[in-house]
Amino acid sequence: MACPFLEEPVEVEAQILRRALRRERVIRACLDILSFPDDFLCERYRFSAQSIIYLNNILRPYIAHVTHRGHSLSSVHIICIALRFFFCKRSFLYNIGDAEHVSKATVCRAVRNVTVALKHLLYSFVVFPGHRPTRFIKEGFHEIAGFPGVIGCIDGNHIPIIAPSVNEGDYVNRKSFHSINVQRMSPQRCLQPQGAHRFG
Repeated sequence: MACPFLEEPVEVEAQILRRALRRERVIRACLDILSFPDDFLCERYRFSAQSIIYLNNILRPYIAHVTHRGHSLSSVHIICIALRFFFCKRSFLYNIGDAEHVSKATVCRAVRNVTVALKHLLYSFVVFPGHRPTRFIKEGFHEIAGFPGVIGCIDGNHIPIIAPSVNEGDYVNRKSFHSINVQRMSPQRCLQPQGAHRFG
């Protein structure tokens, strides 16, 4: 039983249990991601060191921690965690956290911070061709299918190629032939192919 006259009115046994059950803080050494070779980085994050440095330069103002604590994640590490989530088949947050040695909550925050930072830079990199205002483009798509707010269509296609002599495995697609994946965005009014059914 605790005594009210003592400075620390907690039983000795309780103090011993608290010390025994207290989890020690484990501080992992900071990993220099950019010290790895490009083939390792491309396999893990789908970007080379030079590309990661470029992303870090443009995203750092939006994602860097404003703290004087020495154990926060670097902006490069935050970007790499998000890249791994974006490009590695949408793995579970736990799996990415285990691979990067961070918690699920840290992965979630990194993905959110990088996504919001990319949203800030959206209009610096995504520019629609042509002179038509987006209002007219939306109206044109709405007339076709009755679907509001559409400003473009995107489609991809695999263009077959002869197997290159360098990095041949990088050009094998999911159907096991060599190709280059091409994507096209069209803000123009889409014409319906013959026999296509109208939506709505």
